[in-house]
Amino acid sequence: MRRQILVCALGLVAACSNTKTATKTDAPMLSPSAAASADLPAPAIDAQAAVEAPDASQAAAEARPDASVPPLVGANLIAPAGALFRVAACGGAASTSGLEATPTAVPAGFDAPMIDAHCKALAQMYVDYKKNWMTVAMPFIARLVPKDSPKTVVYPFGGGDAMGALATYPDATEYTTISLEIAADVRKATGAPRPQLRAELARYRAVLGKYFDKAHSRTDNLDLGTKSVLPGEVVFDLVALVLHGYEPLSVRYFRFADDGSLVYVTDDELSAADAAVKAKRRKREDVDGELLRNLEIVFRKKGDASAEPKTLRHIAMNLDDVHLRADPRVLKHLEAKGPKVATMTKAASHLLWSDSFSVIRDYLATHSDWMISDSTGFTPAFAKKAGFVQDTYGTFTWPEPFGLVDQKNAEAMRKLFLANPHVDVSFRYGYPDKDAHGHILVSRKPSVPAAQP
Repeated sequence: MRRQILVCALGLVAACSNTKTATKTDAPMLSPSAAASADLPAPAIDAQAAVEAPDASQAAAEARPDASVPPLVGANLIAPAGALFRVAACGGAASTSGLEATPTAVPAGFDAPMIDAHCKALAQMYVDYKKNWMTVAMPFIARLVPKDSPKTVVYPFGGGDAMGALATYPDATEYTTISLEIAADVRKATGAPRPQLRAELARYRAVLGKYFDKAHSRTDNLDLGTKSVLPGEVVFDLVALVLHGYEPLSVRYFRFADDGSLVYVTDDELSAADAAVKAKRRKREDVDGELLRNLEIVFRKKGDASAEPKTLRHIAMNLDDVHLRADPRVLKHLEAKGPKVATMTKAASHLLWSDSFSVIRDYLATHSDWMISDSTGFTPAFAKKAGFVQDTYGTFTWPEPFGLVDQKNAEAMRKLFLANPHVDVSFRYGYPDKDAHGHILVSRKPSVPAAQP
């Protein structure tokens, strides 16, 4: 759910959600040749490579900005995002009618039979995930989350897991995920060669299949997605909207002012950057890293114009102490959200166990009275020092060897689960333990009553 730090370079991190080399599951990556062999109709070969500066105009006539959304500051890329919502996440596809009530056509410029075949395969994966995880896990989690939980969610090490955030806090109105991975350019799918797009769609089905099975994402998949014609962070976020019955209203990119406020990327900035890439004065990946790092999606319940809009933001940031102290703008932004927020983390490579991540850990401890996690949350020693009590659910014998696991904290976590009353958990929430058991750790202030699941 991330630039390398020293401890990861020393080989202590097998699955570090704050590193580029880390993995969060054992999900395999499909090579282009393997992905192309997926059971899809062979598209006609398009000899034209993707243009240097993607033009979204031909692909998304069906996805104009919603008239109910007031004019926004900055470039609203809802047109190419709407195309990606339909093409990659299959929002509105006839084959996902169980999730989307009103089918919509494949946008112009895309191979309709190829997209329909992709969506047919993805639809069954959606149905299975809803049945096997969402309908099982969400009611259980809902019995744990306090009824008066803040409506603003902060999810460190949560890149690619808007699905988890929406499942945990479905009543929230603002979600912020943070990880190393940049959002990348939502316009890249437009004009992509059909064989390349076909291979990428197959790869995402494989990656999503592993997520649906493991309930957490894999960092190297997300990082690879930043270089794909289907930007990984964006695709995962749009899949989350489809699964939970939402539709995007606006899509913007932003950076931070010195005080932590948001500065939205403008159409003029994008046009100038595209021209520089076309003239070979700049590289596309440099533009992505500068202008298209951080993403904001405003969304609402699909087909309900009266529904309250919600906001999802993804921030690309290394959360170790060195980076947060060197560039405090992200922390200032988080502080501005108020004295208390709803918090969560999972599949976080046990980074919060390390004093190298004390700044974000202290933020979580001082700005939340209740946090849900897997074993990668607060250690028992830190929780006690910060004034939390901890409730455990499921079985935990020893951590998976992902990230910053140390003997002392692992033993303390094992003893905590043994000492607390046992409550069965039949699903995974982030990492399992080393024996594949699902488990949940709740850290709460004593003033917050214990749940009765």
